[in-house]
Amino acid sequence: MIKAAIVGATGYTGVELIRILLNHPDVEITSLTRKGESISNISEAFPHMYNQLALPCNTLKNPEQVAEKADVIFMALPHCSGLDLTDQFLKLGKIVIDLSADFRLKDADVYEKWYKTKHTHPELLKEAVYGLPEIYKTDIAKAKLIANPGCYPTGAILALKPLTSGKLVKINSIIIDSKSGASGAGRSLSLKNLFPEVNENITPYNINTHRHLPEMIQELTGHKAKTAQITFTPHLIPVTRGILSTTYVSIQENGTAANVIDMYKDFYKDSPFIRILPEGIAPQTKHVYGSNYCDIGIFQNKEAHQIIIISAIDNLVKGASGQAVQNMNIVCGLEETAGLNLIPVFP
Repeated sequence: MIKAAIVGATGYTGVELIRILLNHPDVEITSLTRKGESISNISEAFPHMYNQLALPCNTLKNPEQVAEKADVIFMALPHCSGLDLTDQFLKLGKIVIDLSADFRLKDADVYEKWYKTKHTHPELLKEAVYGLPEIYKTDIAKAKLIANPGCYPTGAILALKPLTSGKLVKINSIIIDSKSGASGAGRSLSLKNLFPEVNENITPYNINTHRHLPEMIQELTGHKAKTAQITFTPHLIPVTRGILSTTYVSIQENGTAANVIDMYKDFYKDSPFIRILPEGIAPQTKHVYGSNYCDIGIFQNKEAHQIIIISAIDNLVKGASGQAVQNMNIVCGLEETAGLNLIPVFP
């Protein structure tokens, strides 16, 4: 059995990790920690966990004690708050899967520009592997530090990577329009996430200034690409889970939706969680709710010589905790789908 510790277990991604790992045939959760006060049982924070897991969630005071009981450590802390801890766990010989943005960007200067804080362990950026299994599976299998992708980048990169990998698109033509549920902002209190603010409202925000944008640039266009090459507009919508990304690209050659669909099916033929939908069918967030799937639909605007690619993911599963478990499966030599055969919840 793989022994797993979760650091930051009382956030949305932390509790989603618990839900998934409790149903994993090859994993035992050995430690839950948080930055707040200790609680005697995780069900005190999450009553839906009653009689599911009899573990306390302790204040993290001694990293060595956590490491002693774990093979893999999931870091589910906010951005910029787990850098030193990750370094300590790596020095103790543990595999670390980090769900924050702290190790996703390869350039420390870019990180410091977008996250407004100094990166205290830039030496680890070369060691970290970007944890998008559909693209970097071979590298993930050998990694000690895995940087779990952001939720918006997961949906957008999976939608666009087959075209950008083949250099079939004009990079400066890429437009990404994404809608996210409120859980993507985490559990911290915030005026913009209060029910009266979110309900019956759609709010665009951080237009082309969102901190996930450099991730998309890095993975779609190269590390040194200019920000202006991609247009990204995120929106907050009144749902709990889900991200729907509608991406628009001008292609270099005249291609039909049917041809692009065939290309995507071939590109993702070894990716069990990518579902390429039949021509004319558009993804919906409800069809991936609670699952690790990414559904992709492809359309064509002939007059504009444009291909429209739409992706749908659950932001807390494929966009965070499910993808982290998928990465754990790969790095630990387990079946990639272990513990993740989650049929979407409907309705």
